[in-house]
Order: sequence, then structure tokens, then C-alpha cells
Amino acid sequence: MSNSAAGQSSKSKAGSSQPNETTSFKRKRGVFQKDLQHMMYGFGDDPNPLPETVALVEDIVVEYVTDLAHKAQDIGSKRGKLSVEDFLYLIRKDLPKLNRCKELLSMQEELKQARKAFEVDEEKLASVE
Repeated sequence: MSNSAAGQSSKSKAGSSQPNETTSFKRKRGVFQKDLQHMMYGFGDDPNPLPETVALVEDIVVEYVTDLAHKAQDIGSKRGKLSVEDFLYLIRKDLPKLNRCKELLSMQEELKQARKAFEVDEEKLASVE
């Protein structure tokens, strides 16, 4: 009898896609479902994946991002603020992620510079008129 009870509890823990019971907040489920469906399709899944699959992937992604943010916050709290470098430090051993993050950050900087140059050009045109 205790064997089946132990098997039942371990199955419910392993198969559960529910967030940790120790968290004190409720998150809105399904916020990223459409985006994840498109991403899953882009990586070779069915155009309309099972809702359970999308929900599981969403739980995994949210848990990963939350965990990463908490670790970065712990690192940043030593300096008194959270920065991009804290996240880069955490993913330093995962080279594909690190390289992609660096690429996105440099693209963000290029876009920022282009917007600034565009605003300057608009100001010059407005002053000429």
C-alpha cells in the first residue's frame, strides 16, 4: 500500500507542470502561447502543436528566465544594482547563448546610434525650413 502511495506522489511531482508551491505569486498562464507556437513551428514542430505541449514549454521557459533573473539579482545585489553584465556572467559558459546575447546587444547599440543620427537629421531639416 505504501509502495503505491509513494509511486503516486512521485508521479504527481514528476509529471506536474505546475509552478513551485513555495512561490508566493500567481502568474498569468498562456501569455506566451502564441509566440511559443510560432517558435516551435520555426524549429520544426507542427504548425498547431498540442496545447499541453505549448503549456509545458511555457512553464519551462518561464521557470528558466525567472531562475536566471533571480541569480542575476543575487549577483547584482553585491554592487547594489542589476546590470546586463550580470546576465552575461551567468551565461558565460554557454557560448551560443553568450554570442547571441552579445550580437543582440551590439545590434541594439547600432539601432540606438541610427535613431540618434536620424533625429539630428530631422532637426537640421526643421531648422532649414
